[in-house]
Amino acid sequence: MEDRQQEKTTCDILPNLLSSFVDTFVDFSVSGLFLPQQNSPTTMSNSSNLPKTYYPPPDRLIAIGDLHGDLEKSKQALRLAGLIDRNDCWSGGSATVVQVGDVLDRGGEELKILYFLEKLRRQAVKSGGQLITMNGNHEIMNVGGDFRYVTREGLEEFSNWAYWYSVGNKMKSLCDGLEKPRDPFLGIPSSLVGMPVGMPEELNHGIRARIAALQPDGPIACRFLSSNVTVLVVGESVLVHGGLLESHVSYGLEKINEEVRNWINGLMGPSAPRFCRGSNAVVWLRKFSDEIAQNCDCSLLEHVLATIPGAKRMIMGHTIQKIGINGVCDDRAIRIDVGMSEGCGNGLPQVLEINKNSEIRVLPLKPMYQNNHKAFMDADRMKGRNFLTQDHRQKQVEVKA
Repeated sequence: MEDRQQEKTTCDILPNLLSSFVDTFVDFSVSGLFLPQQNSPTTMSNSSNLPKTYYPPPDRLIAIGDLHGDLEKSKQALRLAGLIDRNDCWSGGSATVVQVGDVLDRGGEELKILYFLEKLRRQAVKSGGQLITMNGNHEIMNVGGDFRYVTREGLEEFSNWAYWYSVGNKMKSLCDGLEKPRDPFLGIPSSLVGMPVGMPEELNHGIRARIAALQPDGPIACRFLSSNVTVLVVGESVLVHGGLLESHVSYGLEKINEEVRNWINGLMGPSAPRFCRGSNAVVWLRKFSDEIAQNCDCSLLEHVLATIPGAKRMIMGHTIQKIGINGVCDDRAIRIDVGMSEGCGNGLPQVLEINKNSEIRVLPLKPMYQNNHKAFMDADRMKGRNFLTQDHRQKQVEVKA
């Protein structure tokens, strides 16, 4: 009788225990905090806790560019704005933070970053702040099965995830009364067509694990990416990974977010929504991001912003700015992808800050870096590029050895 009672008690609490157990392999790398899954994907899709498309102006808005699988550089960027403390916990108070996408690809710590950002998101809410994450073209590519920019380390990370996820599913299946876990590998061939002959088995398994995790309705896609937004308006700032055209706005920014979310949750078939495909897609557009200022279509940008009430500027990632965060078109287009990831330029981390008075500054551009590039920067200013206001407060930078 006691054995039966013990079995019942264990099975009652097993789902939450397993959620923490499956998270273990990444969470020790992001301060060791376990993150039990709070809602199922279906519940989350109907939850009022999902990010909105429009937000009022906050006292402090921080925008962070592409992270591409580099956890340490991600933490450095957050520290620049005082958003995390020495223990990697939220210290940003009531700030609104937006990460404009491309967490995935080019690095080996993609899952660690996803879990880390989720931890910070929960902590931020308790302090009156918020952290909003966006879809970039690499999130869209991976959900669609395009793994051209995956690294060996990234595949190994997903293999580790798949092992623990499968262990958790097997343990769940031992308990009567629990819903039978779905096998995320169902329908994925054991040997993938088109893989190079002689490819190491662990890489084949890593690709299968990545497909299982990130395909529409996959566990990682639903848990993390389905709660992203694809376009966002915060006060006077429009944030998007690539850029917006008038056709995107007339179609409906909220509708774009809803369609991408439904696709990631497996409700719209295998192909990404149309405004996420092609060179003019919201996650691919580069009309306002060229490093040569004259190549940016300022007239088009003015027309687009005029269709969004109250919008004064568009903030974008996607296109690396080798000389750092900068603005063109009289700071109506601000480009914040500095290629900070080790696998994608290894640039110096920077973040954009906008306060309640619409004052814009970059945090920080190190003086040494500025001096080394002074001639280049001066030349670009003559071409119409603006480097905004720089903040050189070195005390905010905490780089681990």
